[in-house]
Amino acid sequence: MSEPVREPLRIGLLGAARITERSLIAPARATGHRLVAVAARDRARAEAFAAEHGVERVAGSYADLVADPEIDVVYNPLANGLHGPWNLAALAAGKHVLSEKPSASNATEAAEVRQAAEKAGTVFMEAFHYLFHPVTRRLHELLDSGELGEPRHVEAMVAIAAPSGTDPRWSLPLAGGALMDLGCYSLHALRMLAPWAGGAPRLAGARGGERAGAPGVDEWLDADLEFPGGATGSARCHMAYDGLDMSIRIVGSRGEARAANFVLPQEDDRIVVRTPEGERTERLGT
Repeated sequence: MSEPVREPLRIGLLGAARITERSLIAPARATGHRLVAVAARDRARAEAFAAEHGVERVAGSYADLVADPEIDVVYNPLANGLHGPWNLAALAAGKHVLSEKPSASNATEAAEVRQAAEKAGTVFMEAFHYLFHPVTRRLHELLDSGELGEPRHVEAMVAIAAPSGTDPRWSLPLAGGALMDLGCYSLHALRMLAPWAGGAPRLAGARGGERAGAPGVDEWLDADLEFPGGATGSARCHMAYDGLDMSIRIVGSRGEARAANFVLPQEDDRIVVRTPEGERTERLGT
């Protein structure tokens, strides 16, 4: 029997963010889904965005887009501080939601989003794309196979050069800061090791540094974690770093593995594995 024909998803875009072309428009085109509408604070900007990227029409407002009966899925790439409220609005309207990370601005808001997603019964997904790339899947395979032995220590670092001073990622009201923009990857990557480390880690300690001229906004943060099985973890992030570092290193009782860039594996797909048998470099695809 042939596969049933699937109707294309009808996607609505909140905002005209630069990341949207890479994160959603190109994949939607490649998989045959429809870009039904886009809404932005500035209608002219939304119209220009729609014309450039082949979006079918412009919605009058974020609220109009979320309520649109012709939209199945809402993609939310707004500033961090707007993720929670518009994720909640889209879930309340019965939509599937693809949210850029982080899903909310704080723990209370995140719990509300989680409860709303459970109540809505629709798909809610946070944009931790790295989890589905062969680089991360291979790291998990190395743990699953036992080649690295039992996890002993994990360190993840996600660091970039400083964005401009006017970038919204330096805004406290918009939930900016290194942890929200970058550290969420480090923490997520360590939490995803729970199946091999006896469960999810707990926070043992943290240190951070405030951005000069941006009171309350963290420029960098280091978090120490402890897993139930005894392994330790270090989740680090820096948003004014000398260069780029998006690496993760897993040390086990029999060996270790390091991914050079687990967040952007299309730029560096290497995993270096060291065991008593020797060292090898695996390339998982760009």
